[in-house]
This record gives sequence, C-alpha cells and structure tokens, in this order.
Amino acid sequence: MTNNYDQLFKTIEELVMHHSPSGAEEEIDQLLLHRFQALGVETWQDRAGNVIAKIPGKDAGASPIAITAHKDEIGAIVKRIAEAGRVEVRRLGGSFPWVYGEGVVDLLGDNYTISGILSFGSRHVSHESPQKALQDDAPLRWQDAWIETKCSATELAEAGVRPGTRMVVGKHRKRPVRLKDYIASYTLDNKASIAILLTLAQRLKTPAVDTYLVASAKEEVGAIGALYFTQNQSLDALIALEICPLSAEYPIEDGPAPVLLSQDNYGIYDEGLNRELQQAADSCEVPIQLAVIDGFGSDASIAMKFGHVARAACLSFPTQNTHGFEISHLGAIANCIEILETYISSVIKNEEFRI
Repeated sequence: MTNNYDQLFKTIEELVMHHSPSGAEEEIDQLLLHRFQALGVETWQDRAGNVIAKIPGKDAGASPIAITAHKDEIGAIVKRIAEAGRVEVRRLGGSFPWVYGEGVVDLLGDNYTISGILSFGSRHVSHESPQKALQDDAPLRWQDAWIETKCSATELAEAGVRPGTRMVVGKHRKRPVRLKDYIASYTLDNKASIAILLTLAQRLKTPAVDTYLVASAKEEVGAIGALYFTQNQSLDALIALEICPLSAEYPIEDGPAPVLLSQDNYGIYDEGLNRELQQAADSCEVPIQLAVIDGFGSDASIAMKFGHVARAACLSFPTQNTHGFEISHLGAIANCIEILETYISSVIKNEEFRI
C-alpha cells in the first residue's frame, strides 16, 4: 500500500465540513445521498434518518450483512433564549464546553444559521464573580457557559433559533489539518468512518450476499438509527465502524493498525465474527489490535444488547482526543477499508469464512 492518503483526507474534509448534530443531520444527508447515487448504487433514506446503500450479492437467498458508520456528531442543544442575545445550551451527546473553548459556534436555526461565540466570562475578576470559581478547581459545565450572538430576540426568532435548536462548532474551526500521515479535526467521530463507507460503495462489485452500507442517524444519543434499521432488517452480521480512544488505560498503539473491540460498556462482541475479521486482516497483511474499553458504545454493541442482531463487531481506528479535536492515522482508516473489502469481496466469495 502506498502512503499517499490525499484522496482519503479530501473525502474526510468534505464530510467534516457538513454539519450533522444528532437529529438535525439534513446537511450531511444531502451530500451522502448524492455521493452514493453518483456511484450508481441503490440508495435511500429510511424513516429514522439512516442513509442506506445496498450492494446486491450473488446469493439473494442468504442472510445479508450490514456495515454502519454513524453520520451524526456531538454538540449542544438550546435550552433557553436569554436576554441581550445570549443563548443557553446543554450537552448533546458526549460534549464538554472546555473541549471547544471560547470561539465561534453555529446555531442551526430552522430558517438560517446564526454564528455566535461560546463564552465563559472574563478572567480579570475576583471572588465576587461566578467565573472566579472556574479559575480554581471547579469544572466548566454547560450551565456556566453561554453563546453570545448580539442578536435581538426578534432576530433569533426570525432565524428559527429556539429551544431545541442544535449548536455545533463553527465551520471555519472545523477544517481538518494534515500532520504527516495523520489527520486532525473535530468530528472524525464519525465522519472518517463515513469515508470508509463511501470508498466501499465505490470498490465493492459483487459480494456473495447482500451488503448494506448504513450511514446511521442519532448514534450519539442512543444508536437510534441503528436500532430502527436492525429491528426492521434481518441480518447475519453487523459491523460498526468507529474511532477507538487512545488512553494509558488501554493497550492500544497509535499508528496504522486498526482495532477490533472485544467488549465495551454495552457488552461483548461476537468472538466468531471477530475471528473472521482477524483472518481477513491476515489475508490482506494488515496488522490489527484487540481491546476492551470503557465509556464507549457502538451501533453494533447496542443492537446486539437489544437482541436485534446475533453477531456484531466493531472495527475501529486509534484516535487521540476523542470527542474533541481528534487525531487519527490515515493509514488506520485506510486499513479498515482493506480489511472490510477483503472480508466482503474476496473472503466471502471464496467461502473462507462463514456467512
């Protein structure tokens, strides 16, 4: 494999620059529908908001498989419109205000987007100001922050900013940065995985069984899209694509080797399916790591926990600063593509693995 990841970086960059907070994912939806359809694959969006591409298999009678990558991102949700153009928000998914820092955020109004400044107050204060506590040991919480818009209540209403409006990091702060063979960006969780789906849609021709590529909705707030899809579609196996947190507590190395999870907060993954994916990795000479992690869940583990699928796995790429300004090796993302293409195309076709 060449180390030229320019096209992969470009694809991820395009995806990152399309907002998609949980439950308000229309901007990324339009892009994905267009991109899948341009590849000539059957594509639709279901009632839960999932964007689905189907690659027909040779054996129409066999149970299909699905690969999911959630298209939603974390952010915040408007709780209250306060005085003087200030907007109060609360977390949406696993977001923390101190991760974003003070700076531009976008409020996705029903009619148009309003940019504002996520604000924490002045530093030059004494104990008489509530911000003083934030300079000591108190953690910064969403209720301690606000968005400064300098808009009137009428202007915010005209934009369609209201309780329930989603907030995300401003677009000009989102553009990815290339660090040699690494990509650094907000929302690699899980836009980089969507890039894997798009590449698979381009490469896969005739798998042995029907294969669904699912850009799932509302994963960050409970895997809602994946649960809807797996409740209505019988599957032999479900593979979720995800980031994998790099931390001292996990024996995971940064670099180009993807990670297969054995367990997360929602339960164990299927050992048989994991072995099949490991064999696929061996077949295409891609190194792979194994991990048990906490504070984490995926479309696959949640669907398996609720009995929607009997076999589930999570293939991921090591990532620093998860749910923040994330950093991932482009080689690990590319190697996930190689493993899955081998598994779905060569391996299944050659019947080396059970499906």
